[in-house]
Amino acid sequence: MSLAIASIAVLGTAALIYWYRNRDKPIKYLLRELRYTLDMQGAGVGGLIDDWVNIRRNKIVLPDAKKKIAVITGGARGIGTEVIRGLLKANMVVIMGIRKPEQATKLKDTMENSENLHAFELDLQSLKSVKQFADNVLIRYPEIHILVNNAGIMFGDFQLTEDGIETQLAVNHLGHFYLTHLLLPALKKGGAIEESARVVNVTSCAHYPGTIYYEDINMKTYYDTTAAYAQSKLAQLMTARYVNKLLSDEGYRVKCYAVHPGIVNTDLFEKSMFKKLFPWAMKMFFKTPEKGAISILHTCFDKDLENKGGMYISNCIEGISNRFSKNVEYQKRLFELSCDMVKIDSQNYGKGM
Repeated sequence: MSLAIASIAVLGTAALIYWYRNRDKPIKYLLRELRYTLDMQGAGVGGLIDDWVNIRRNKIVLPDAKKKIAVITGGARGIGTEVIRGLLKANMVVIMGIRKPEQATKLKDTMENSENLHAFELDLQSLKSVKQFADNVLIRYPEIHILVNNAGIMFGDFQLTEDGIETQLAVNHLGHFYLTHLLLPALKKGGAIEESARVVNVTSCAHYPGTIYYEDINMKTYYDTTAAYAQSKLAQLMTARYVNKLLSDEGYRVKCYAVHPGIVNTDLFEKSMFKKLFPWAMKMFFKTPEKGAISILHTCFDKDLENKGGMYISNCIEGISNRFSKNVEYQKRLFELSCDMVKIDSQNYGKGM
């Protein structure tokens, strides 16, 4: 009983603090934020249930992918580190893009085939940095077989990047959208009739309550960090579906997928209300990074996915995605808006022009 009373007191205090900090916002925006908060908690509970029910499906047999090239964003910690570990175990050459490439030195001491791990500087908040990273990769590796768009951030205060893009949208979606465009010529070379190259967007069940704010995609009017995160993850899923359709229509052997790794205990939750209120629950109920990496590695390698491009994957099977993400017109509108924001011609996406 005392624990329940304490929890109610904490929640009440948090609600009062939230109201005080946002008292200048119109009531409709406060109600929207409340709805997003509740819906996000619902999506999280649904994700946990999915993880519990389908835990037995989280299995991966790594192939021998010797001489093949994988590029991954992030990876200095968390799920990304474990994905890199798996890619190296599969004998791939792995190029990681991280803000501080020197951090890769520590990783090499813990991994098999560490001589095949290379790191280049990448800051997804800067389109200039994305271009420099892609140039560095393409000079050395003109043929690529797997691209894992893994790096991400969650929550935080409103900020714009040097390119005028809201930070969660920049890191989670637009930086990866632009990187995929730049690396697609090499991925097309890496694809073959018997085995397509793959683009894997690491999204989240957090996309489920999301929508795309086409008229105010940076959410400048009244910022809601939860809605911005949901939007960025929804954008990753919609992009995977639409770009896969474009590549398929044009006959290229490149498949795009979106994968939810599960509810994983990583430092992404550092700024979340859940972490502040229930830090003990994360170790008890969330996946470890090692288990979170399995669905991503499955998406990289599983042969049964060869003809299932555009799929949303959770726990190594097709996951439940929201209706908005399946609407091709919405996908197209997001694609064209994203092209405008990174200043490329939508007709030349992925064509090296």
